Amino acid sequence: MSTEMKQIVLASRPDGAPTPENFRLETAAMPTPGEGEVLVEVQYMSLDPYMRGRMDDAKSYAAPVPIGGKMEGGSAGKVIASNAADLKEGDMVFGPFGWATHAVADAKMCRKLNPDQAPITTSLGVLGMPGLTGWHGLMEYGRPKEGETLVVAAATGPVGSMVGQIAKSKGLRVVGIAGGADKCKTAVDHFGFDACLDHRAYDDAKALRAALQEACPKGIDIYFENVGGKVLEAVIPMMNQFGRIPICGMIAWYNEGGLGENAGAGITAPKLWRTILVNFLSVNGFIISNHWNRFPEFLADVAPKVASGEIAVQEDITEGLENAPQAFIDLLTGGNTGKAIVKVS
Repeated sequence: MSTEMKQIVLASRPDGAPTPENFRLETAAMPTPGEGEVLVEVQYMSLDPYMRGRMDDAKSYAAPVPIGGKMEGGSAGKVIASNAADLKEGDMVFGPFGWATHAVADAKMCRKLNPDQAPITTSLGVLGMPGLTGWHGLMEYGRPKEGETLVVAAATGPVGSMVGQIAKSKGLRVVGIAGGADKCKTAVDHFGFDACLDHRAYDDAKALRAALQEACPKGIDIYFENVGGKVLEAVIPMMNQFGRIPICGMIAWYNEGGLGENAGAGITAPKLWRTILVNFLSVNGFIISNHWNRFPEFLADVAPKVASGEIAVQEDITEGLENAPQAFIDLLTGGNTGKAIVKVS
């Protein structure tokens, strides 16, 4: 066994959009598992938008990554040493291993995977945190009903594609919004959406709203919010009475730290509040880490649908740990199609 590992740490905090200089690839000593712990060789690691918030030293639902600290994230890999009764060498597991070739973790924080049932990469996306996020957010807060219209932005990502496919299976009209004609084609042809709009083809929210009015002639009953920005501006006036807005993310504003003076400048609070009031809207923010108790129910519902092909999967895999920073930077500007994953080993 090697005596060294590699990891990517936060070299500096971004001022706006992250740059490669905010990250540093380091060599470190191979860790040793203690009692109840396992040493894992990481094979695949997840890249997710929430990681951008962890790079800022700002109040949030989770502590920021310290300067010089390993970038956090979920990963899948093989146990190569174990001091835990429930996991043995050779087992495949998912856990909070971060941006690294190897990691030690408490076995209680790991989930054993069965590669014979589904590729281990699915634990990072469609059968992992993003899939659970879309499923829970839609079912709990979207409360879909047959015949309604749902709009979801970031439509080809792991959350948006889950939301759209579940909604479509329940008899809703599903309209996606994505960045680029190819992604829109993927949303319709691969994920089965009724329509998808390329937000980059419209200069402002007013133009995007005009296109949405054609795609959603009966208005919008559910808007699954991943993005914010001009997409939110376009959608809000189109919400039907008693509509629902699950708030999962706001990637358009992440590079402003969530608190930038221009964040949401196109949406005035009085206008937004009035729309919520007079249309009796339900708006629910949620963080999926508060709902892990639903994971077994989610797997029981979704895993058979993935296995049968009823729910389609798309993954965007980058080779090499050293390329993770650029892949993450690209993710924040829509450079990926499907779940963003890094193949580490």
